[in-house]
Amino acid sequence: MNDNTKPDTLAQDRDKVIIHTSIIGIMTNVFLSAFKAVIGIISNSIAVTLDAVNNLSDAISSIITIVGTKLAGKLPNKKHPLGYGRIEYLSAMIVSGIVLYAGITSAVESIKKIIHPEKPEYKIISLIIIAVAVLVKIILGKYVKKKGEQVNSGSLVASGSDAMFDAVLSGSVLISAIIYMISGLSLEAFVGVIISAFIIKAGIEMMIETLNEIIGIRADKEKTDKIKALLSEDDEVRGAYDLIMYNFGPDTDFASVHLELPDTMKAREIDKLTRRLEKKVYKETGVVLAAVGVYSYNTGNDEAADIQNDVRERVMAHDWAVQFHGFYVDTEAKEMTFDIVMSFDIRPKEGIDIIYSELKAAYPDYEIQIAPDVDITD
Repeated sequence: MNDNTKPDTLAQDRDKVIIHTSIIGIMTNVFLSAFKAVIGIISNSIAVTLDAVNNLSDAISSIITIVGTKLAGKLPNKKHPLGYGRIEYLSAMIVSGIVLYAGITSAVESIKKIIHPEKPEYKIISLIIIAVAVLVKIILGKYVKKKGEQVNSGSLVASGSDAMFDAVLSGSVLISAIIYMISGLSLEAFVGVIISAFIIKAGIEMMIETLNEIIGIRADKEKTDKIKALLSEDDEVRGAYDLIMYNFGPDTDFASVHLELPDTMKAREIDKLTRRLEKKVYKETGVVLAAVGVYSYNTGNDEAADIQNDVRERVMAHDWAVQFHGFYVDTEAKEMTFDIVMSFDIRPKEGIDIIYSELKAAYPDYEIQIAPDVDITD
């Protein structure tokens, strides 16, 4: 299998796993929902009925996950050259909305039952079915979560965790039913409120997590560290900086980076180096280096090295200065350039003005160019 076909094959395998796992989840949740709905109606139990609604919402969520995965798997075209991967985030947002709606509706019905209580009528067979449902949910939850972790699917991992949590909620329904049969104390409406609260909480958390993905979050430190390490392994690369990740869906990452290279390298040498590094990074991490910029550093000039060390010391003396790089000085033309990565504790313009004033006082004859960088990745 060559490198050109490998990504497509992996994407197809991933989609198959997500769809197959989601179908199993749909079938399981539909059966559980049907059984619980019948039990809830026969026993006049709002808690069991709401548990059935929760299972049904899980089934609908799985259907949306399948649809989202199929749409996200569409091949790139002229209108969408980077593919449709981000559709998965939109489908996750719809799922979170359904979960939130189910939770709010459940809360309203439970409160009505508290205000106007009705006595449930549980039977042994009902309790056995609920107990079996708890066991099935635990098994389903572990299976779905494991598959989600294998293919890096946030939707499946969330579904698996939700299924495990549903088992806890169903267990609370079972306990309240047993308490009622033993003591005659009806807690099911209150249990319904508790279930509703947890469903609402889950919906809000899912929505926030998906919004963060859509807005854009800080790249995974382990991945960015690995990319920088891979780039810096080459003898000619003194450092890799300004790494920015661009996500276009699960497992679809592009990136841009600056490499610090000696000022003696020729264009052809740089071209060969960057092509080699792009291939290396993609093979090891699956990230496409879409753009590679270059900083040059001084070689064979003691005066330039002394100036660089002095400037670095002055810059890094400030708490808000996260990183100093890309330094180059032309001692004959009296020019120096460098970049500063600043924390979010200071405005870029304010930081640049402070550093510029300090350096201009120390090097009045030099033209100083400072580029502010955002603290995007670790």
